[in-house]
Amino acid sequence: MRWLRQDLRHDLAASLVVFLVAVPLSLGIAVASGAPIVAGLVAAVVGGILAAAFGGSPLLVSGPAAGLTVVVAGFVDQFGWAVTCAITVAAGLVQLVLGLCRVARAALAISPAVVHGMLAGIGVVIVLGQLHVLLGGQPGTSALTNLLELPGQLIDIHGPAALIGLLVLGVLLLWGFLPAAVRKVPGPLVAVVGATVLAETAGLQLVRVDLPDSVLASLHLPKLPGGEWGAVALAVFTLAVIASVESLLSAVAVDKLGGTRSNLDRELVGQGVANTASGLLGGLPVTGVIVRASTNVAAGARTRASAILHSLWVLLFTLVLAGTIERIPMAALAGLLVFIGLQLVRLRDVRAAWRHGEAAAYLATVVGVVFLDLLRGVLIGLAISVVLVLRRVVWAKVRATETAPGHWRVTVAGTLSFLSLPRLARVLAQVPDESTVDIELRADYLDHAAYEHLSSWQRQHEDRGGTVTVEEVGGGRKPVLPRWFAPWSDWQAEVPSQRASSPLVTGVAEYHRYSAPLLRPVFEQLALLQRPHGLFLTCADSRIVPNMITSSGPGDLFTVRNVGNLVPAGDDGIEASVHVAVEVLRVPTLMVCGHSACAGMTSLLSGRAEQDDSLGRWLRAGLPSLHAFRAGHPAGQGDGAEVDRLARVNVAVQAEALARLPMVRTAIAEGRLQVIGLFFDIGRAQLSIVDPETGGFVPLAPDAGAPPVGATGRQTAD
Repeated sequence: MRWLRQDLRHDLAASLVVFLVAVPLSLGIAVASGAPIVAGLVAAVVGGILAAAFGGSPLLVSGPAAGLTVVVAGFVDQFGWAVTCAITVAAGLVQLVLGLCRVARAALAISPAVVHGMLAGIGVVIVLGQLHVLLGGQPGTSALTNLLELPGQLIDIHGPAALIGLLVLGVLLLWGFLPAAVRKVPGPLVAVVGATVLAETAGLQLVRVDLPDSVLASLHLPKLPGGEWGAVALAVFTLAVIASVESLLSAVAVDKLGGTRSNLDRELVGQGVANTASGLLGGLPVTGVIVRASTNVAAGARTRASAILHSLWVLLFTLVLAGTIERIPMAALAGLLVFIGLQLVRLRDVRAAWRHGEAAAYLATVVGVVFLDLLRGVLIGLAISVVLVLRRVVWAKVRATETAPGHWRVTVAGTLSFLSLPRLARVLAQVPDESTVDIELRADYLDHAAYEHLSSWQRQHEDRGGTVTVEEVGGGRKPVLPRWFAPWSDWQAEVPSQRASSPLVTGVAEYHRYSAPLLRPVFEQLALLQRPHGLFLTCADSRIVPNMITSSGPGDLFTVRNVGNLVPAGDDGIEASVHVAVEVLRVPTLMVCGHSACAGMTSLLSGRAEQDDSLGRWLRAGLPSLHAFRAGHPAGQGDGAEVDRLARVNVAVQAEALARLPMVRTAIAEGRLQVIGLFFDIGRAQLSIVDPETGGFVPLAPDAGAPPVGATGRQTAD
């Protein structure tokens, strides 16, 4: 059986790590939800087994989630625990139906700013409530009450409880800064166990976890409500939606971490089955939990068996070592919950919301969740996000700038409809008569009313002695190539004010005006460190733009260029670049890319390598390619000009030369590097890759499967 031979040891090790994280988190979430302690463990067991077995995300780990604590606590206060279990069952059935109806992806239509704002609001509520417990007091009935009473609680700190709670919080805050070898042990486990041992050793009198005498006998069966059916129906809907959205977003996030591909509809079915069973057994609601799932991926899990095994360890621990749980101080769990709450308020989410113009929706959701309730907070956030979308749809950015005396530039970006006409008219009115005006249209939509207004204004301005040039950068009936893809000659000549300027100066001005604001967040992340995905060795030909033909961006490629994309033996420049890429940057791929109509290959065919000058000496590194071409190398077979067939052979030969370099050979042998050959046909704008089986080239196209890569270097190394 393949799993026993290849995956068991990985899944087993990962399941133990996730189990160590899950136990303290499940206990803490049960406490914060106002539910019986056992309910958290039940949810961890049922969620891990059923959601993993029936779900569609191979590496997602399910269980009680911090994101539902505020919801569940509200249900417990309003309906009682037994009715809350019934609500969980009903919500699970709703999830099951939604999954079978294949509507899972509809949940992803909710703005991330609202989802992140909801989680941040929940985090604030958890922190405000559990800070009181951490300091030895009792939480209030609302977040506002907890906030107002916090100064008094800080003045009247209860020593032993505060010591244990702050110790746990301090350990968790510092854990991420410790060496990687230390961080292999889960921080929550170390913090809670350490605080428990300290409390036991010092004989501290603290409130501790209280479990019933019989764990199995203490399970609560769900109970139907005696009334308030409308409120119960709303609770079921709220729980089903929030649990579904959180699970689906977690599944998408885990796919990015583990390289998997989830079936979201099946995942919703699995979550529904798990919630139905958890509610029937008296457990907390279940969702996919990104904290446990990311731990699962980092620990090396291969299949869904890891999540199932982790739940079995939780069950075994609950039945056999229940007495150990009762030694845990409540203040220690409070410290853990404060840390969990702080993690839900993420600075990167705030920056993302601000960068995408959704800060208002994010902040409104946070404030609504904290000071009203979760449902109203989310509805407020959704309403604001819809308003923001409508504003973007009907609102164009219009700006007029005097670039020189008597010369104006008017930029229109966005959707230019009749709703934007008042603003457009107000901006155009700023432009004085008899001036030269460049109107730069970056509109993705231009309706009839806006077109008529612009045309009318242009005629009036020209009648008054002015000059107007309309420049369409995007949109319209005819597709326009974006400037960052188009050559200077395609667009700079259309701008009268810039015809006499240097193309470089004009291009840089364009970058600073439009591209730099968009790219600044990317460059901020790259300012101190680069982590490219590969070395890209290509020709110095001006027609080859590596980032364009690979759809890559800043930080993706470590690019080296020379005439003919050659790898001369003993060349310090090339070898130094390879050394940095392989040993310093630890890239996983080395790529050699040639192209059609290559001047270097044309010179090689003409015998230029026989001349004793800089170009001739350089081209001698291409003589092995010329010999292989004349000997009938597979890469040179087929149709095409002789120079193009030689260029393809040259790619294969240079890739082999690259793979023979000692540092490259070693990295290939270690399994951390591959070398591939690419060929770009300029006239067809088509990229091809070396087929390791035939030695020829096959196209890389959207509808063509690519051959396995890396064989060129691996065969040479062997």
